[in-house]
Amino acid sequence: MNFILKQSALRPIYEKVSQGERIDMEGANQLFQSRDLNALGSIADLVTHRKNQNRASYIINRYINYSNYCILSCQFCAFSRKKRDADGFQLSIEEIVQKAREALAVGITELHIVGGLHPNLPFSYYLEMLVALRSLDSTLQLKCFTAIEILHLAWLSKKSVKEVLVELRAAGLNSLTGGGAEIFRKEVRSQIARGKESAAEYLDVHRTWHLLGERSTCTMLFGHLETLEDRVDHLRQLRELQDETHGFVGFVPLPFMPENNRMGIKTAPTGFDCLRTIAISRIFLDNFDHITAYWVGMGLKLAQVALNYGADDLHGTILEEKIFHMAGASTPQLQTELEMVRAIRETGRVPVQRNTFYEPLKTWPSFGSEKSNSRSSGTTAEMIAAK
Repeated sequence: MNFILKQSALRPIYEKVSQGERIDMEGANQLFQSRDLNALGSIADLVTHRKNQNRASYIINRYINYSNYCILSCQFCAFSRKKRDADGFQLSIEEIVQKAREALAVGITELHIVGGLHPNLPFSYYLEMLVALRSLDSTLQLKCFTAIEILHLAWLSKKSVKEVLVELRAAGLNSLTGGGAEIFRKEVRSQIARGKESAAEYLDVHRTWHLLGERSTCTMLFGHLETLEDRVDHLRQLRELQDETHGFVGFVPLPFMPENNRMGIKTAPTGFDCLRTIAISRIFLDNFDHITAYWVGMGLKLAQVALNYGADDLHGTILEEKIFHMAGASTPQLQTELEMVRAIRETGRVPVQRNTFYEPLKTWPSFGSEKSNSRSSGTTAEMIAAK
């Protein structure tokens, strides 16, 4: 035990965690009330090393948003548009395939695809999209659609959620995304995302996918109207579903971005809040193997620090991110593989390129020549993103 923990009021929780015991909601609330960030980090780091040793991962991926037209008007969202809006967009399947083809040329292993709840795209569009993308490369992993998109497709096609998921899987879907969780408490959800699916519906979509033998990620949007207790309750519900299905491969806490929405909140979560939320997520979600520090929302520097506060993953190269940037994120639109590797090395961790399911594809040496090992150059990636 280090000196910080010997002197900390959180020492009893550290001792519980070190013995492999589960932290209950009371303990999680105690952690959120603590201002001892160093102690939180030490406890979270203990869990991280137990699960992942000294490794930290990233993925070479590309984001594609097929459309931002949406029948909902979530108060927190800066991405959605109506058909009357001049800055709305909708990509054809051919345009999506071309973006994917260009990204494959720089070595991506995953496409991450989400969009709004489009008012009139047919279910066949989504199936044909997956089939066309799968035909490009049989090994490309397609991580697509949020739980609310799945519910929308079920309504659109007049099928059950299970039937929709089975058809999407047959067309090429590998994983669901974790987006749309926001915060589970009904009263808060109704204020920030009125009309969106309920917490129970979100969880049931993922449960159904998991019971088909498939895996997904999950998220929590924090730093808006929710209380700290709401965050703990959100984590509890995710942990309970993971106990049931073991289908989540990773958890991604998402800091709220305050611009261009109808929430009236002026500031994003502080660095302190980001780090404590990641640390407590790592401590409480004892049945999750991976916690991602989402550099798009946090900035790469703070995400690096988060690798010492419970995170073991920096997410991906991305190439083109719209949703957070339309909400005010000032981070770059992409990171090169070289930058991801360097960022991990600077924290003293061993960089690991992963796939969609956090499985290792390549382990880098801790030190040495980065240029000779990198498979993708910044120049190439920037050219792709600029198209």
